[in-house]
Amino acid sequence: MKLILTKKPKNVTIIEGFPGFGLIGTISIEYLMDHLNTEKIGTVEAEEIPAMTAIHGNKVIEPISIHYNQKHNLVLVHAINIGKDLGWKLANMIEELAITLTAKKIISLEGVGSPGSKTSRVFYYSTKNDLTLKKLEGIANPLSEGIIVGATGALLAKTMKIPLVALFAEARNNLPDSKAAAEIIRALNAYAGLKIDPKPLLKQAEVFEDKLKGIINKSAKAEKIQSHKSNKMSYVG
Repeated sequence: MKLILTKKPKNVTIIEGFPGFGLIGTISIEYLMDHLNTEKIGTVEAEEIPAMTAIHGNKVIEPISIHYNQKHNLVLVHAINIGKDLGWKLANMIEELAITLTAKKIISLEGVGSPGSKTSRVFYYSTKNDLTLKKLEGIANPLSEGIIVGATGALLAKTMKIPLVALFAEARNNLPDSKAAAEIIRALNAYAGLKIDPKPLLKQAEVFEDKLKGIINKSAKAEKIQSHKSNKMSYVG
């Protein structure tokens, strides 16, 4: 897994969101990119990720890309396709990114299964004693029990000097859940002081979800076709 950066801002806060339950991480990062002035400063290349690139709105969307917001000194890790079983490698990549940019903190955005309630609760977990978590009182609750998988699970398991704060929103199903993502944005606003209005995310839910569904479905079909071709070639040759 190769991290390629065209710029290296320092003392940043990294916010990452990988595809997971309810696509909370991907939707949230996409929304942040739409509402913050960002520039792309890097990409991630990996042989384990299917060799495909999405085109949307006449723009190339890489499987994993790195974006920078100067105003808040934020680095956003945007991901739409990460392959399978790459949790540890993605965690290593995030740690490399954090060390390279002398990150002050890593914030991970994730979705978790909901028991079926109409509202999406938000939970948090921190690897360090973070006094600023008091800002989340009344908005998010500490996560006392749970199983965390994927890149966030690997990051939580790693021994890092860089503090990690994980925010989890309850998603009602495994389809894109913009309402749960809006709750993550609310919590992120309180914690990081971004002042981003989550209401448009609720109004644009269908647009966001259709967009992401389209990209992900096309990626899945392309991966299937690629796998079929590979198997056919292997059989013939």
